[in-house]
Amino acid sequence: MEYKSPAYDIIPVPIEKIKPNTYNPNAVAPPEMKLLYESIKEDGYTMPIVCYYNHERDIYVIVDGFHRYRIMLEHRDIYEREKGLLPVSVIQKSLDKRMASTIRHNRARGSHSVDLMSNIVKELNELGRSDAWICKHLGMDRDEVLRLKQITGLTALFKDVKFGQAWRPEKEDEDEGC
Repeated sequence: MEYKSPAYDIIPVPIEKIKPNTYNPNAVAPPEMKLLYESIKEDGYTMPIVCYYNHERDIYVIVDGFHRYRIMLEHRDIYEREKGLLPVSVIQKSLDKRMASTIRHNRARGSHSVDLMSNIVKELNELGRSDAWICKHLGMDRDEVLRLKQITGLTALFKDVKFGQAWRPEKEDEDEGC
């Protein structure tokens, strides 16, 4: 029999039939949850929730996608727009293999390179996007945007930044060295 990846059989499942697993160690901080909400609000659900179907209880147990699930539970606008349905990809595996799958999904997400992120901020700035726009759409605070701008070293990125006078140097004696 030819193998077919579960992603080719996405099904809409009522959120009431989906339950979280009891073993997921992943946690998402509030700023990232806010960004996930913005992402789903702007782009919709672009990735399915990965679930195991429990025939006995007629429920879908989450393997990956708990935080996407939470967004629908916690945001009425998303629930209503999606008519209470989540896209689900089903895997039929034993508990031990589902646990391993959850960890693989969590760890495979990777992290962002600081250099690449600073280049994205630079390009968005060059496209005319404000710091406020970048903060909102990339889920950053102003300090993070400022730090990423500093990495690129381009003074044009700081044209709208107002710098305060934290201190003024005192007049040095000519006899004192560095």
